[in-house]
Amino acid sequence: MAAYLLAIDQGTTSSRAIVFDDKGCIVSQAQLEFAQHFPRDGWVEHDADEIWATTLTVCRDAIAEAGGVAAIAGIGITNQRETCLFWDRESGAPLGPAIVWQDRRGADLCRELAAAGEGETITAKTGLVLDSYFSATKAKWLLDHDPDLKSKAAQGAALFGTIETFLIWRLTGGKVHATDPTNACRTMLYNTYDMCWDTDLLSLFGIPASAMPEVKESADDFGVTDAALFGDTIPICAAIGDQQSALVGQACFQKGSIKSTYGTGCFLLMNTGADAARSTHGLLTSVGYRVKGETSYVLEGSIFNAGTTIQWLRDNLKLFSHARETETMAQVYDNNRGVYFVPAFTGLGAPHWDPDARGAILGLTRDTMPEDIVRAALEAVCFQTHDLMQAMVKDTHIDAAVLRVDGGMAVNDWLLQFLADTTRLNVERPCVTETTALGCVLLAAYQLGMFASLEDAASLWCQDRIFTPQANEAEMATLHDGWEDAVRRVLVKDGQGA
Repeated sequence: MAAYLLAIDQGTTSSRAIVFDDKGCIVSQAQLEFAQHFPRDGWVEHDADEIWATTLTVCRDAIAEAGGVAAIAGIGITNQRETCLFWDRESGAPLGPAIVWQDRRGADLCRELAAAGEGETITAKTGLVLDSYFSATKAKWLLDHDPDLKSKAAQGAALFGTIETFLIWRLTGGKVHATDPTNACRTMLYNTYDMCWDTDLLSLFGIPASAMPEVKESADDFGVTDAALFGDTIPICAAIGDQQSALVGQACFQKGSIKSTYGTGCFLLMNTGADAARSTHGLLTSVGYRVKGETSYVLEGSIFNAGTTIQWLRDNLKLFSHARETETMAQVYDNNRGVYFVPAFTGLGAPHWDPDARGAILGLTRDTMPEDIVRAALEAVCFQTHDLMQAMVKDTHIDAAVLRVDGGMAVNDWLLQFLADTTRLNVERPCVTETTALGCVLLAAYQLGMFASLEDAASLWCQDRIFTPQANEAEMATLHDGWEDAVRRVLVKDGQGA
């Protein structure tokens, strides 16, 4: 009997497929990177056909290594959120590029909407701040700059979706056009509280309702794959945005539990249960997951650049050859020697929400070395996490004691120790660090009846290591003061900084 589950983890820089067994252990995996396109300052695009091609290839490779399609009981899909595109209803061909979540081309539209007083309305309906991070401004830009696309959309011949919706469409041979609430709620077109596409917001952004996907639950029936793809059909049993999937994979099912993922960006999520907490400190209200008619909400803080900062230091400045070298480099000096790095390559996210801020390295002197810059980049991730945690405490009045971490940067012990020292929290790293992929297959397993409840799935989580605060609290506070000064220097919003 088929006992394995396939996770499709479609990320910002690569497509991955991981096969898990029923104990949450990895059986096989495959990964392919794909091209990043930067047509202008602040613009980031993907080729949706390349995303599909890499996804199909890694799925076939992982399935073959796991013993073939007969071994796969179901598929869970997790994806980069907010990245969106239109495609042809008949052919499935992309109608333009996929506009990536990091893309800032909608910033001017956001300013216009804010001036028109739409910001508060959007926040009240969606739980989001008015920002070009989210899909709505990207969709409107595509429609406004392509008359043929706009005509097709008006005629019902174009479909819209985030990446998991596009993949489901392709996987099912065009039979299923669907998403889940965790992705829908990040479009700025979905009423997070009423749990439906909002007709007023669709009208505001000029997007026809006929283009929008059906919103299913996170664990649900998303159809079956076209048999021609893998040699037989496989049921698609779950779809969930990558950060919420990591929340599930980290077994953060209790109210007040927190995880932070350090990948391309950094995303800190707190489970607020059935209560959709409304932030007054720049955080976002989103759906954490929805199963069996019940919704768990999250408060989220988003940092746009984490792993991308390390990638930039490697590829653009050539400061090291591999990311693993950063751990050793950060330890060369016993302090940061006054160097701060604000990685605002594409603006600043929570809690500042300044799309016009740009990156800066401050405190440079003649004796500044590459190691100082690398250390400053790692410290920046921790300082930003601290700022998000403080905002969450103010919004929820919950004093968390534990932070569960994952993502590619979580293998860096120096980073996690500095994170514990900065946030004054116990930082837990799990044995299975592929928590984003694990989360979607846990939901798929739940949909298939392999678990009686999500809480039962939590028994698969185990701790690899815990990092506890060690540094002097007053010294850490002084370091953070230096960080706050650095941030003030790059802020453009409200007339600050550049």
